[in-house]
Amino acid sequence: MRTSDGRNDRWFRNSLFWKKVLNNKSVSVLFVLLLVFLDILLFTRISYLFEPVVIVFRIIGPPVIVAGIFYYLLNPLVDILEEKGISRTLSIILLLLLLVLLLVLGGWLILPILQKQFLSFLENWPSYWETIVTEVDGLTRNQYLSDLTASLGQTDLLQTLSEYSTKLLNAALGGLTNVIGTVTQLFIVLFTMPFILYYLLKDGKQLPEHILPFIPIKMRKKVTEVGVEAHTQLSQYIRGQLLVAFFVGLIFWISFTVIKLDYALFLGVLAGCLNLIPYLGSILATIPALIIGLVHSPFMLLKVLLVFGIEQLIEGRVLSPQIIGSNLNIHPVTIIFILLVAGRLFGVTGVILGIPGYAVLKIILSHLFSWYSESSGLYEGDRVSSESVEESK
Repeated sequence: MRTSDGRNDRWFRNSLFWKKVLNNKSVSVLFVLLLVFLDILLFTRISYLFEPVVIVFRIIGPPVIVAGIFYYLLNPLVDILEEKGISRTLSIILLLLLLVLLLVLGGWLILPILQKQFLSFLENWPSYWETIVTEVDGLTRNQYLSDLTASLGQTDLLQTLSEYSTKLLNAALGGLTNVIGTVTQLFIVLFTMPFILYYLLKDGKQLPEHILPFIPIKMRKKVTEVGVEAHTQLSQYIRGQLLVAFFVGLIFWISFTVIKLDYALFLGVLAGCLNLIPYLGSILATIPALIIGLVHSPFMLLKVLLVFGIEQLIEGRVLSPQIIGSNLNIHPVTIIFILLVAGRLFGVTGVILGIPGYAVLKIILSHLFSWYSESSGLYEGDRVSSESVEESK
């Protein structure tokens, strides 16, 4: 019987069905995709079952995310104080008190000025935009550009752009009036985040030990590798991005104050917040500064452009390489696509968390593909060829 079974097995593996279907990479990929799409279809049919989970995540998600960000920012300091002989609990309490003190001092000294400049900026923004539209409209009426504007309908374009910007500003101001839900969520974050942060800093290192018992024994090593790699990527990115955003905001604030541009503090804070969006943040933050500079005078516009050029030089050559480096190993074009898709799907939260989320997802998928390629045996030829190329080098 063994001989017969062996012959049948050899015959089956030499059959056309095995070679062209079962042992075919394309068929395997298509089969996996089919299973994935069937799972997606099933989840869409029973999505109502997950609504309580979504509601719970909306409530506890923001304080957990904020606490996680501060955890990655403060955990190295706690480790340093613990190495100096200070107990971990005392180190956490001291850092949290210092953080609260800095927030209170910042709110007391900076918040009134920031609020005043922000309200003044909102009040004067329509006149700024009207001045820009008038200047551009006068430029298009130049005799050298009259034929071109007549053929392209540039005046209509400016009118449409003005109307769209007005609607966008009104929508933004209308969104600011919906403060009840925002204030409620803010209080939830402020009251729950410190407790979550305290226990993350205190017991965060023991968290894998509590999770691993629920993982199958054969998968624990691989899950640990994925967790460590994802933790390293997140910690490096979050700390680096926050530090770069802080220094960018500081550079813009000081530079705009030196050149005596209006709303220097507000524009600096705006630049620091928008810098959390990679590649696009500084450019977006410079647009209102350019408009204010152009309305003020051509010389002020030139100074704003000079400030922007210096900031881009410092950020691109000093801050980002030294603080963030190239740890994520994500192509800039991929980052732009991630920002567009994540922003369309999840709004501002998606824009801010899209890059670290993609980095974690990339780690998980790369390990899943590595496991699949080893267990399926469908990529042995590629692995052998790559090893031979490395040996030849």
